[in-house]
Amino acid sequence: MFTVYGRANSINVRKVLWMLDEVGQPFERQDWGRGYRPTSEPEFKQRSIFGVVPVIDDDGFVLRESQTIVRYLASKYNRADLYPTQLQPRAVTESWMDWASTDLYSAARPVFHAMIVNAKDPATATAPADGVADWTKQMHRLDEQLSSHGPFLMGKAFTIADIPAGMVVNRWFSLKFDKPALPAVTAYYDRLALRPAFRTHGRNGTP
Repeated sequence: MFTVYGRANSINVRKVLWMLDEVGQPFERQDWGRGYRPTSEPEFKQRSIFGVVPVIDDDGFVLRESQTIVRYLASKYNRADLYPTQLQPRAVTESWMDWASTDLYSAARPVFHAMIVNAKDPATATAPADGVADWTKQMHRLDEQLSSHGPFLMGKAFTIADIPAGMVVNRWFSLKFDKPALPAVTAYYDRLALRPAFRTHGRNGTP
């Protein structure tokens, strides 16, 4: 049995769920984390002392960290189309994954928290100007990459590099604040939406 521990509205859990659907791995999921069972409970700590979601249990093999889980699944299913086996393309793929989960996501996080997590009324919440500026800077970098080397981060084909980036792009378009025109990112968002797994776990109405 393959089990995912983590709430389905977590951006990191959603990366794993997206990948599971891409490779066709059946799974069951348990709600843990903000708004659900606290990850400080002993039952969760037995699986991960770090107390953060997601965590997976693949028939007794327990693994944490969303990026690592995505790479694990690509390797388990020998999906060289999603995760190159050649050293240099693999390293570039991982570098885009790391950028999306650090610079890009770190820029998005304060805006999301101000407008959704900490807002008394998300319908009237405003985005912090400095947060929007930082996020916009990173989104311009993404637009430049897609314009010059796209239509996906690694070129012509979708790879696991697009999973963490795609989740932040979904958040960008889901939150309501003034944004610049980013034509390559807009086309990228629509292109990702052609994938059923992204429509289910990414572009599903949840920021």
